[in-house]
Amino acid sequence: MMQILSAALLPLLIGVIVAHGAYRRVPLWTTFVAGAKSGAALGVRIMPYLIVMLTAVGLFRASGLMALLTDGLAPVLSACGIAPELIPLALMRSFSGSGTLALFSDIVATHGADSALAKTAALMTGSSETTFYVLSVYFGAVGVTKYRHAVIAGLAADLTGIVMALVMAKLLWS
Repeated sequence: MMQILSAALLPLLIGVIVAHGAYRRVPLWTTFVAGAKSGAALGVRIMPYLIVMLTAVGLFRASGLMALLTDGLAPVLSACGIAPELIPLALMRSFSGSGTLALFSDIVATHGADSALAKTAALMTGSSETTFYVLSVYFGAVGVTKYRHAVIAGLAADLTGIVMALVMAKLLWS
C-alpha cells in the first residue's frame, strides 16, 4: 500500500498544482518558464561560490591538513573512547556533504553497516550540517557578506550535533 501511495504522490501533487493554477487562471507555461529562467540565473550566480568551496575542500584533503589534524586528535579522542576513524568524518562534515558521504561509505565498507562504528558515523552525519557550504553558496546567492556570527553559530551547532551523536551512540550501542 505504501509503495503504491509513494509512487502516486508526486504525480498527484503535480496535478493539484496544475489544477490550482488553472483554477486561478495563472499562465502555467509562462510562469514555469520564468521560474526555470530565474533558477538558471541563480545557478550561474552561485557557481563561483560553489567552485571556491569545492576547491577549498580539495585543498584541505590534498594538503595533508586533514591527516595532520586526525593524527593529532586521535590519541586524545581515543582516550575518551572515540574511534579514530570518526575524526575525519567529524572534521569534513562542516565543509562537504559529498566528502562526508565518501568517508561514511568507507567506514561502512570497512566495518559493516550494522557495526556500532557505522551507526555512530550515521548519527554524526545526520546530526550536523555542511556549515561552510551553506554559508558560501546560500549566503553568496543572496549577497550576504558579513556572516561572522553565522559561522560561529553554525560551528557551535555542528560541534553540539557531533558530541550528542557520540553520546547517543554510547548510550544505544555500548
